[in-house]
This record gives sequence, C-alpha cells and structure tokens, in this order.
Amino acid sequence: MQITTVSDFRKDMKVYLDRVAKNFETLIINRGKDSGIVVMSLEEYNSLMATNHELSSRKNELRLDSAIEKLKKGETFSNDLIEVK
Repeated sequence: MQITTVSDFRKDMKVYLDRVAKNFETLIINRGKDSGIVVMSLEEYNSLMATNHELSSRKNELRLDSAIEKLKKGETFSNDLIEVK
C-alpha cells in the first residue's frame, strides 16, 4: 500500500497510476484529517466485488468455509477433462 498527498499525486499521477496497475498496489491519497481517497486497479476492484458477492449470503459463506476446510484436510479430488472432438 502506498500513501501520498494530493499535491504529490498531481505531480506524478502517471507514475502512481502505473504502480497501482502493474503491481496491484492500493494507493491512498491523503486529503487531511481522517479523509482520503483509495485508488486500486480494476482487476483488484472486481476481485473485491466478487468476494463481497460470494460472502453476501450466509449460505454461500458456509459453503465456502466447508470447501476451505476440505481443502485443508486434503479431501479433494481431480478429474481429467473430457476432450470433445
């Protein structure tokens, strides 16, 4: 995570935005006491929205927790893909 001021961001906007896009970094632009702006890549934003959606219902949350537990316990399986000609 990077933190900068509005003035510094304005001076080097391209550099800051390139870092955010290339390194998946989050940038906080400080605007004074307890005020700021967060800049993140579109890919990171979409990932957060997908996670938020998947955790939006208790049923989905329990299903994901169950899958994570099975993965940790090694209770997984794999299948070969069927090639369609």
